[in-house]
Amino acid sequence: MTTDQERASADSQAFWTGLRSFTQARIGLGRAGDALPTRRVLEFAAAHAAARDAVHLPLEVPALCARLAELDVGAPVHIRSRARDRAEYLRRPDLGRLPAVDPGAADGGPARLAHSGADIGLVLADGLSARALTTHGPPTVTALLEVLRPHWSIAPPVVATQARVALGDHIGAALGVTTVLVLIGERPGLSVADSLGVYLTHRPRPGRTDADRNCVSNIHPPEGTGYRRAAEIVAALIAGSRRLDRSGVTLKDTSRDPILPGPSGRLSDGEAG
Repeated sequence: MTTDQERASADSQAFWTGLRSFTQARIGLGRAGDALPTRRVLEFAAAHAAARDAVHLPLEVPALCARLAELDVGAPVHIRSRARDRAEYLRRPDLGRLPAVDPGAADGGPARLAHSGADIGLVLADGLSARALTTHGPPTVTALLEVLRPHWSIAPPVVATQARVALGDHIGAALGVTTVLVLIGERPGLSVADSLGVYLTHRPRPGRTDADRNCVSNIHPPEGTGYRRAAEIVAALIAGSRRLDRSGVTLKDTSRDPILPGPSGRLSDGEAG
């Protein structure tokens, strides 16, 4: 015979199981006496270890460049920030925002970037999770190419290591692009260690601030934003930035408009700036 206490416990478990299907947050974990169940403690420790590994794992640049070369978007170029190693990168965020060598200088050697004059530049940066870039970078670029190529020209991709978002301003200026997209590994958490973000800056140049950028974050299907959906949001933001001639806090996501904006930046009648 089922007691009232057992029925209440079963109802409680069903309630939390239903809620957990909507979130990766740690909710309704239960308890063993005054502590969490051993299983939940071990899950937390494993998630914490995965997040630490994501921060410290180096980016396999040759492997990533080989995958990008298969996308027929030009030969990738590797740029390093001024941070000499991972330890310095984590201690000195400012060094991750600066190139080790001026990417547009004549004496830049193999890291010199050609002035492309393309509409869009792609920068793939390791950020705080090289794992995110390795896993989601190439498929995100594939989706971006499918959505953007019919409307805009795209410069050969740049792979940046020990990089922060602002390093893309230097790269975008050297490439001479109108818009730079920085695909970067986001700070890992205890729920997701491989989340990718895309930061958009219109008319990039050194000195731009976070207020001048727009971000499409949490790209890690199937739980997070999908590749195609992220590309559609980026396309709408690019069109809006050209219409306003700026990006950042005044630019809004219009990707749910019935007509996806094209290179002219013409938006549907119902769009707000």
